[in-house]
Amino acid sequence: MIEPRLELAAPVPTHWERYDPTFAKVDGDEWMERIFTAGRWLEGPTYVPAWRSLVFSDIPNDRVLRWDETTGRVGIFRAPAGFANGHTLDRTGRLITCEQGNRRVVRTEADGALTVLAERHDGKRLNSPNDVVEHSDGSVWFTDPSYGIDSDYEGVRADAEIDGCHVYRIDPSGAVEVVADDFVRPNGLAFSADESHLYVADTRERHLRVFDVGRSGRLSGGGVLAECTAGSFDGLRLDTEGRIWAATHDGVHVFHPGGELLGKLCVPEVVSNVCFGGPRRNHLFVTATSALYTLRLNVNGVR
Repeated sequence: MIEPRLELAAPVPTHWERYDPTFAKVDGDEWMERIFTAGRWLEGPTYVPAWRSLVFSDIPNDRVLRWDETTGRVGIFRAPAGFANGHTLDRTGRLITCEQGNRRVVRTEADGALTVLAERHDGKRLNSPNDVVEHSDGSVWFTDPSYGIDSDYEGVRADAEIDGCHVYRIDPSGAVEVVADDFVRPNGLAFSADESHLYVADTRERHLRVFDVGRSGRLSGGGVLAECTAGSFDGLRLDTEGRIWAATHDGVHVFHPGGELLGKLCVPEVVSNVCFGGPRRNHLFVTATSALYTLRLNVNGVR
């Protein structure tokens, strides 16, 4: 039994860079809180309202952690965890997880059992599912780069069985299909609030692309929306105004839906992912290398 760890929140001055007058209205606390500091490479923050908790991954340490907002304690949610990376919640509140080491996408049921949603395509094992979102039609979408099979650091070294790194859709029927096959290293992905657009980061190419979402999950377009000016893009989330909050090497870059860089939230570590949480979805959670940060904002994330 691993006892929950209580860390006293450490204040970090909030530093914004603003490039557009409209972004001046976006603000929050004067101090970010660093609420966990014992990670090796943290990823996949996902707020679970029913638990009043944040679930996040510590990939090289092969564990999924849970921060309880009522006590401030961080404990083990699952370990070993298949070198879990990204998570999301489905419409009924069940946790969906990308397991890089096990090369599959799984769902945690109400009784804690795991249901495998995808592990193969055309009979071949996936590379290492990375990040995941759900559509309102019940389909589950995920990216499948090769980070989990490239080495034993954040997965299990293995040969790829699939030619390429793709974006996939799991139909409610269970069928797994490729929806985009022209990425080098697809990573973070997020739908617009009305689900008419899908944003996908290509970490290797250092850009963010946007697709039009048609019926039955058919994608069109896919042009480059923005180029990263600080390392590369990783995880993505949207706020209710349609702005895109993207993890980068120097913090969180915030983009207009049209692709213009509005501003940055600077973070003292390389940022891997972000999510909105709290009762009103106005708490921004940031996983950044070894630490987890939070900041209360005057904007809200897409539900």
